[in-house]
Amino acid sequence: MKIKSELFIGGEWVPGTDTLPVLDPALGEPITEVAVAGERECAQAVDAAAAALAPWAARAPRERAEILRRAYELMTAEADDIARLIVRENGKVLADAKAEVVYAAEFFRWFAEEAVRVTGDYRLAPGGDKRIIVTHQPIGVSLLITPWNFPAAMATRKIGPALAAGCSVVLKPATETPLTALAVADVLARAGVPDGVVNVVVAAPTAQRVREMLHDPRVVNLSFTGSTEVGRVLLHEAADQVVRTSMELGGNAPFLVLADADVQAAVEGAMIAKLRNGGAACTAANRFYVHRAVAEEFTAAFAHAMAGLKVGSGLDPANHIGSLVSTTERGKVAELVDQAVGAGARPVTGGAVLDGPGAFYPPTVLAGIEPDAAILDVEIFGPVAPIVVFDSDEEAVTRANATPYGLISYVYTGDLRRGLRVAEQLDAGMVALNRGVLSDPAAPFGGVKQSGLGREGGFDGIHEFLETKYIAADI
Repeated sequence: MKIKSELFIGGEWVPGTDTLPVLDPALGEPITEVAVAGERECAQAVDAAAAALAPWAARAPRERAEILRRAYELMTAEADDIARLIVRENGKVLADAKAEVVYAAEFFRWFAEEAVRVTGDYRLAPGGDKRIIVTHQPIGVSLLITPWNFPAAMATRKIGPALAAGCSVVLKPATETPLTALAVADVLARAGVPDGVVNVVVAAPTAQRVREMLHDPRVVNLSFTGSTEVGRVLLHEAADQVVRTSMELGGNAPFLVLADADVQAAVEGAMIAKLRNGGAACTAANRFYVHRAVAEEFTAAFAHAMAGLKVGSGLDPANHIGSLVSTTERGKVAELVDQAVGAGARPVTGGAVLDGPGAFYPPTVLAGIEPDAAILDVEIFGPVAPIVVFDSDEEAVTRANATPYGLISYVYTGDLRRGLRVAEQLDAGMVALNRGVLSDPAAPFGGVKQSGLGREGGFDGIHEFLETKYIAADI
């Protein structure tokens, strides 16, 4: 697979004003240099998207759907190559990367199907004086900003519904993982997406370039996935032009193991919920609340499972945990663990930076965590699991909700009625009940409180890129 490293603007691969290295975090060595967009190139990307908007919006929904379907087929056929590229620039293990590509491609297939199913409304007004006609139209040029942890899936989860709705886009991927986004753009171009409908710019300095694009009156929609801190800044910037926003922000997911839970099933679920993408996921279980009756059994079994994982290069299929995306991120994780241990936590397994090169950190289980421990307030974004013991369902729910975030929660119980009751009490946009993973392109993904605005995927996702129009007619 030939690595694309130039900007993709108006259907052309073009150089930028500068370049920056893309590093392999497992080796700490550069993979290649990627083109960087300055003010001129970002403006050209918006120009291209604006010029392509009307013809694309006018295309029949079935035509847009068929192009997305071809993109799904191409991406699926090339999944192994794209997965290796993800491993090289992100650090995750190959199995995780391959699963991400399959998941990412599904957004093209799902929204190929949704493109032809946008509904409206036609009815007589209650007063009988007119007909109410409601239709939905593409919102327009959309700026998409994606993070480094899922460089393929976060791109397709936004591009899929945007194109299905009839919008054109400018995608700004994370500077740590731009190569995957450029590979996705190449797939779309070969699938038949017209020039200018999809543009990809690796912009620097990031904040300034994004600010400029958000203040271009032709950019009317922003879809962002990233930290809550950056989301707040973007909301301020978007307010100047009243740009519509959808945001998938930070999480602090609680994982509740109730007294009647199947402990072995809970451990298996915890391994998935904690370690998908090496823990660098907004959906990763971040705080483990375990009932006192099963705490000792769960902690021992969980630590044993974590200790059995092999850490190393993501390209080696024998490894279970790859590197973090950078030594900077590894340092943040190590500092959180060190602070917790200093405050009295006990590492049951792991807990120290591994010797040797690369941004590796071992799977870690921390026992003896107090309910007010600082590590419970932070999205860890690494393979670290702090465990807190509780004595009642009410206490567990209270502690789980004691956060400004509300993306996802996990609940394990042997009683479905009890599980549903607890799930309804949790302040979260999504709840996984007796499951370690819940993401699905066919389901709405998003959070409450400071975890975001709007939903991606499912029937809701396409409406983030549509405007509702009401027409009153004398008929």
